[in-house]
Amino acid sequence: MKRPVRRLMRHGLARLSLSVALLGGMLLGGAQAATVKIVDAGTLELRRIGEQELVVIGTDDASPDDVVEVELDGEKLRARRIEFNRTARTLTLVGGARYATAEGQTLSGEDLVIDLDGGALTGEDVLVSQGKLLIRGEELERVPGQLRAMGSYFTPCGGCGQTPDDYAFQAEQLLLYPGDRLVAYRVQVLLAGHPVLYLPALVLPLNEPSRQPRLELTQDERDGFTAAADLPFAIGDHTLGTTLLRFYQNRPDRFGAGVDLRSYSPLPYVDRADLYLLADPKPFNGTTPQEGRDLDLDFSVRGRVPLEEALSPLDYDLNIVRRDIGRSVTDPSRGVTSVKFGARVDYPLFTGQLNLYNLLGYDPTRSQYTPLKWPEVVIDPKPYRSGGLSADVRLTAGQYTAASNPDSPSAIRQGPNITTTRLEEQHDVSYTRPLWDGAEFSVRNRFTGRYYGTGARTVDLSVEARLNQRFGAEDQHNLSLTSGYLRYEGTSPFAFDRLSGRRLSAPQTVALSLVPTDGAAFSVAHTHDLLAERDRQAATAFGVRVNRYPLQLSSDLNHNFYTGTLERWTLSSTLGGSVVPVRTPTAERPLTPEEAEQLRVQRAYAWLEHLALSTNWGYTDRGGFQPLTVRATVTGAYRTDNISVYATHNVVTPGLREVGVNATMTKSYDTVLNPVTFSTAQRLNLVSDLWTGNTRVLWRGQYALEASHSLNMKPLPTAKDTGRVTLSVGTQGSGRADNWEVAYGGPFDLRRGYWTEPALRASYTSTQPGERFRVSGTYNLPGLEQRRSELVQLSLGGGWQAGDRVSLAGEAAYTRTRSGTYPNDIATDRLSFSPLAVGVRFEPNAQTDLYLTGRLNQVFTWVDGKLQKPGLPLPVVALTLDRCCWAAQAEADFSQGRYRFSVGLPGSEFNTLLERSESGWAVPLLRP
Repeated sequence: MKRPVRRLMRHGLARLSLSVALLGGMLLGGAQAATVKIVDAGTLELRRIGEQELVVIGTDDASPDDVVEVELDGEKLRARRIEFNRTARTLTLVGGARYATAEGQTLSGEDLVIDLDGGALTGEDVLVSQGKLLIRGEELERVPGQLRAMGSYFTPCGGCGQTPDDYAFQAEQLLLYPGDRLVAYRVQVLLAGHPVLYLPALVLPLNEPSRQPRLELTQDERDGFTAAADLPFAIGDHTLGTTLLRFYQNRPDRFGAGVDLRSYSPLPYVDRADLYLLADPKPFNGTTPQEGRDLDLDFSVRGRVPLEEALSPLDYDLNIVRRDIGRSVTDPSRGVTSVKFGARVDYPLFTGQLNLYNLLGYDPTRSQYTPLKWPEVVIDPKPYRSGGLSADVRLTAGQYTAASNPDSPSAIRQGPNITTTRLEEQHDVSYTRPLWDGAEFSVRNRFTGRYYGTGARTVDLSVEARLNQRFGAEDQHNLSLTSGYLRYEGTSPFAFDRLSGRRLSAPQTVALSLVPTDGAAFSVAHTHDLLAERDRQAATAFGVRVNRYPLQLSSDLNHNFYTGTLERWTLSSTLGGSVVPVRTPTAERPLTPEEAEQLRVQRAYAWLEHLALSTNWGYTDRGGFQPLTVRATVTGAYRTDNISVYATHNVVTPGLREVGVNATMTKSYDTVLNPVTFSTAQRLNLVSDLWTGNTRVLWRGQYALEASHSLNMKPLPTAKDTGRVTLSVGTQGSGRADNWEVAYGGPFDLRRGYWTEPALRASYTSTQPGERFRVSGTYNLPGLEQRRSELVQLSLGGGWQAGDRVSLAGEAAYTRTRSGTYPNDIATDRLSFSPLAVGVRFEPNAQTDLYLTGRLNQVFTWVDGKLQKPGLPLPVVALTLDRCCWAAQAEADFSQGRYRFSVGLPGSEFNTLLERSESGWAVPLLRP
């Protein structure tokens, strides 16, 4: 029986967007397991066929691509017609069905049936795309986490456009675990559509490289033949693992095994669990074999447990670690297992922690400086605040084993380590209260007390009371009186929390800060310790600050009136310099009195606007007067134009210590085309008689003429030179396509007025789309100590790409060195290719790329003009065939006499199948 069709789409309506919630009980009835959203459709019909109720979603003339589209819990389904069976709770995709799953698969066929209650899918002649893998099954069934196909055909070449596929597989039954592996049973291997091999079973990894099988074969002089295999596996949909297998030919215990597991939410209240376990045969101790196995263990668990009234779930973690592999026989950490556990919980009134840390199998005769906790409990109440009162308390209690404190005789008698209980109480209590206008009183108590099971204790106590009074017209002055009491005493039995020394003091401090006028401040502070001797009292600190144009000044002085000693004095001042301009007054907004005074001062000292004089000086009771530095800086109309001259004078032994000049000037005939910048920095150290400097002229921000030097003004009579001088011209800037530089210089002798060993250096670099080129060279020229003119270094390098067909890349370098004494010195020339490579790409057809590459790995050496072995260069030639889903490479290295053939598959590097060298033929995959 067919009910009247209810049309929901007309020619003026392009899309439908309805959900199960809108269709109510008509579409999905009482189902709660799936949510369907109609994206594109033309018609919606409700039919009854016998006892079956069907909702048919179809197309009309305005439907895009003549298909309808819906979303099932975010997964896209497309077909020419979609039928929902309310009675059987199924969705049927009819005609050109296509299903894009959340697991990254794309299933397509003529008819697909989806069970909405269980999420299962069935179909016939279904095509499945999983990454680069294409699967075709005569009968297909999908359940969450697994896909089963009967009479299947699968190939990694499905997206390469090859007919037939270069290689493929036919299987009676196939199981696909998305993102993990494919398992096929009773498999035929097809090459170009022809069966060539039968396999009872085949496993293909589909996950990341770290989850793929790994086989490593090596040969060692001591261990002999060794093999390492890592075989991934999965348990359900929450645990990934790898089986670890090891073999050593010459070790007494040849076999090793282990497992590497990662599990996500395997149990209630467990978020993640990890296990790495490997028992490996012990290696040789020198030349002596060892019996037994080393153990590596790393087990960790993290999780959360909900608790009533807690602000968040209890958070815990457990970690058990043992590392033996790779440790020497005498390593104290061998055989030691570390166990750590921590749990944290947060309640409205407090937070709590439980910490456990123990070492199993450690040597008790060695000092343990990291304390073992078995256990430790931390209770941290939330801070209390009420008005001006604030209190914060923390309690820590536990039993510890740790290194004995060398300051405690009773602890030393227990041995290198001591075990006892420990209670630590910490609190910080403060109270603040205003008294009268501008006055405030505060008191603070900070305390840390540690009490031990041995009867020992340590105390760190600080009590401070302060009265602060602000006064003046705008409360700009401040007077504070502080009374403190500090107690620091006790001896811990543990070395990890030992106190150094004993301290008992009662500092009384008075501090006064005055602001007599805007931009000026004076401060003085004095502290007297009621419990300290006279010669241990602190100095009185005085400070002056002036920040009022044209003067900026800062000075600090510490004078100890008890000993009559000036301990420290510093002075830093600047007169003049740039100013902050005053705004232009208007009729609506005239200048304020402060702004008018600022403008008057600036006009009165206008001559200092482009001149700044600065001074830095100081004194310490141990070092005496520090060098006095005076600097004058003149600034032009632009801030980029300035010259600064400075001198440093040694006051203790009168005389100049250092002089210098820094200057920067910019001249712009045209703002864009012709800016010229000149900069120089010169420094003469009159103590070491070393003159260093750099001068540069920059044009258009790209072309630079530069001179740099480092010269000793008073060299030793036996010195061959007095330093270095270099002149250069070139471009600068990493964004340029072409850069070049020419430089001349080297060691220079001021006494004779010329270079002793000059050299001319040049370099050029060009970077263009599809090409790059670099050349550099050094040519020695005659000098005071150098007689010959000759090329001593030349290097070429670059690459060129002609479309996507031809490429040329490589480097060549030449160097010359000399040994002996002129004129009987001997030249050694070296010419190397590192390497020179040529590549040509051919395209026999749309599915095949063929690459022919050749490179030179060769070094020529001449000694006194005579060519040394190995003689002529021998190239390396390679031919690479790329067929999308596989590649093959044949390589001939004539310089080493080696020839090999390799094959590469998707997701792997080239694997050498056959190799011939001077020792003969080899099959690397079968023989180490």
